[in-house]
Amino acid sequence: MKIVPFLILLGLSLPQVAAAEECVVLLHGLSRTGQSMKTLEVALKKASYKVVNAKYPSTRKPVEQLTPYVSTAVQKCGGERVNFVTHSLGGIVLRAWLRDSRPANLGNVVMLAPPNQGSEVADEFSGSELMGMMGPAAKELGTGPDSLPKRLGPANYTLGIIAGDRSANPIFSSKLSGPNDGMLTVASTKLQGMRDHITLHLTHTFIMNNPMTIAQTLTFLQKGRFDHGLDYNEATLMVKRIGKSEQRAQ
Repeated sequence: MKIVPFLILLGLSLPQVAAAEECVVLLHGLSRTGQSMKTLEVALKKASYKVVNAKYPSTRKPVEQLTPYVSTAVQKCGGERVNFVTHSLGGIVLRAWLRDSRPANLGNVVMLAPPNQGSEVADEFSGSELMGMMGPAAKELGTGPDSLPKRLGPANYTLGIIAGDRSANPIFSSKLSGPNDGMLTVASTKLQGMRDHITLHLTHTFIMNNPMTIAQTLTFLQKGRFDHGLDYNEATLMVKRIGKSEQRAQ
């Protein structure tokens, strides 16, 4: 891997650019598109990853019928080591896919605000017109013992989870017990077998765009752990210098 001397002199804990033969598949959340992961996509490409920003009809099919879209995305990685970064429902779709289709060349996985223990919001609005509009996958995200998130089992791969604890939705937050991001509690994001977990002061909807999230994602993809001592200013500098470091290294 290439290291830029002037960054070392600055003493920044900047993740090195990706090793050759590394791919990252991005999986967006419920009722979103690949565009919602565009900021992450750009940052990962600047860090020398091959990136596949997957698209799937999150509001039209149940989770089990969404997993083939993951297979399609992984095929675009070729034979490269494949990592994943998911947002919200994308984490559940990935867990369902990995249960049956875990690749031999699996790398690291970062989940952003995943409903790994289900969502109390899904419980509260079950059967409502709102839930009907969100589609069949949303109806599978309850917190009951037989809900899909509870049936998918623990992680047996290198998994880091980033949760948020700021809400822009007081109505949904009123239905949640404990620190939450307006859609999920921090506790509900956790999963048995995860390697690391970190909570950032961010909301559910835009957690993927924040420099702290991007910096922590890059760190976990490279090192298999988060940097719990990283502050916002350091994260912002890290993200700004990703592209510059790659240009200097060429």
